[in-house]
Amino acid sequence: MIISLNRSPMADSTADQLSNLDISELGCLRENRQILSPNHVKLAEVLIENGQSHLFDDWPEPGVDDDEKRAFFDQVARLDASYPGGLVQYIKNARELLADSKAGKNPFDGFTPSVPTGENLTFADENFIKYEEAGVKEAKNAAFVLVAGGLGERLGYNGIKVALPSETSTGTCFLQLYIESILALQEASCKLSEGEPQKEIPFAIMTSDDTHARTLELLESNAYFGMKPSQVTLIKQEKVACLADNDARLAVDPQNKYRIQTKPHGHGDVHSLLYSSGLLKKWHDAGVKWVLFFQDTNGLLFKAIPASLGVSAIRQYQVNSLAVPRKAKEAIGGIAKLTHADGRTMVINVEYNQLDPLLRATINPEGDVNSENGFSPFPGNINQLILELESYIEELQKTGGAIKEFVNPKYKDATKTSFKSSTRLECMMQDYPKTLPPTARVGFTVMDIWLAYAPVKNNPEDAAKVPKGNPYHSATSGEMAIYRAHSLILRKAGVQIGDPIMHVFNGQEVEVWPRIVWKPKWALTFSDVKRKIKENCSISQKSTMVLKGKNIFIEKLSLDGALVVDSIDGAEVKVEGSVQNSGWILENVDYKDTSIPEEIRIRGFKINKVEQLEGNFHEPGKYSLKP
Repeated sequence: MIISLNRSPMADSTADQLSNLDISELGCLRENRQILSPNHVKLAEVLIENGQSHLFDDWPEPGVDDDEKRAFFDQVARLDASYPGGLVQYIKNARELLADSKAGKNPFDGFTPSVPTGENLTFADENFIKYEEAGVKEAKNAAFVLVAGGLGERLGYNGIKVALPSETSTGTCFLQLYIESILALQEASCKLSEGEPQKEIPFAIMTSDDTHARTLELLESNAYFGMKPSQVTLIKQEKVACLADNDARLAVDPQNKYRIQTKPHGHGDVHSLLYSSGLLKKWHDAGVKWVLFFQDTNGLLFKAIPASLGVSAIRQYQVNSLAVPRKAKEAIGGIAKLTHADGRTMVINVEYNQLDPLLRATINPEGDVNSENGFSPFPGNINQLILELESYIEELQKTGGAIKEFVNPKYKDATKTSFKSSTRLECMMQDYPKTLPPTARVGFTVMDIWLAYAPVKNNPEDAAKVPKGNPYHSATSGEMAIYRAHSLILRKAGVQIGDPIMHVFNGQEVEVWPRIVWKPKWALTFSDVKRKIKENCSISQKSTMVLKGKNIFIEKLSLDGALVVDSIDGAEVKVEGSVQNSGWILENVDYKDTSIPEEIRIRGFKINKVEQLEGNFHEPGKYSLKP
């Protein structure tokens, strides 16, 4: 199912707002009126009334570029329809925000920060396991939303980001990993609710002009990675008009005088898209209680989902932000409760470069400082949200899905009278709580970084320039983080895991742990891992272990090499004994070597699969795999 944005029911179409202004006063438009439809004329009047007559300054007489002129108004109609309140509201908002920016107005004036209420989880303890179990049980009542409007150009990869392999031991791309995780949650949750009707978890993907066709192609060419096509909905985000100056005059595209220049509005559009498409109502009618939002290249995310959803269910949070511990002044936004002098409160993400000065100006002259545990009391926001659907719909009925926007013009000089280049209004998904009433139950769930957060967003050159000790957030570090997380999980379950070695790939020094990968259906939770790994197992640092089946049980295994087990759901496989072979070797590659595929060279290594013990079990039954 594919949905493009339609106007929010809240929004009056500016094309229907008939102006008293006569476009015949403008010679160029008077001459061209004969080639325009009545709707185009109405749109022209709205533009002129709102200070946009410059858009027509260079239009020639009728008979010249008439199709381009009509295409201009088709674009205006799209821009008008895709913004809550239409272009009139966009221009109005832009003028207010640009005036505030020029005046240097601080959006946090009058607010005092404090640490909000939340849940700090410790992996594998009793509390964590309780929340994981509650989350799996609740998952059948959830819907997932992936914000995937970006290309991989910033990574040095020309495809869509969700097509990038999350790791190269199996080559599983991010979208496949996410879908297989949702399907594993669906199966596990429904299994806990035997006797009740079996549910399918809905999955929406927000795309853009850049990613829409390629996302659809990726899904269709891979049979939706095992998910029913009816479960998946693509909703396409439109761009917004660029602004040329402080008067919010819309910028003409430098490549085409019959187009308004446009840029992305930000992932905050996901809220208006879900609302205007009718998806939220459809989900609500189907019994969905929770909506989980996540971004496109975090291979660890679903390690954190079950426990976080459990926190939402048990603590009845209407908004739950997933978070990680952050060092004071670290370049990641902090989640804070802000209380205004007039009594207003909100729990939101405050960008790190705003949080420190805000703290200095209000409650602590030292600003953002670490507490006794070595971390800032304000946890780091990772842009993953869990919203309770009923209250979410109630809020969007008031706002139409419009999210508080910001503008970030780059001024030519200190007078702030002109821009270096055009700007636009932007909005962020995580700013949704800004409009909520003080009674809203807004909290957070903090998990260890190694378990929950390893985004892939920097190319090799930029990652290599990151100061030592700071995260690289590259394809290299993202893949190594998956291996580290799986190694640490198995270590918690009692497996002897070889200590990592340090190695440099693409100028980045990273820990290299055993390359351990498993399909989500093998283990979703720590309890699943403990059930399938028995005592006296060891895995050396040079080893690779890939588990691709649901019912694979590891017992008294000593692995020093590579082991790959692939089995259908009906096959139960017991793996044991001493496995020794030459294994799979990581070999350095240069990211500038164009003879190597992009998705490999941006990591700085390739895997040479020299030797492995491999077991493939494609018939139901009980099996044993020994060397």
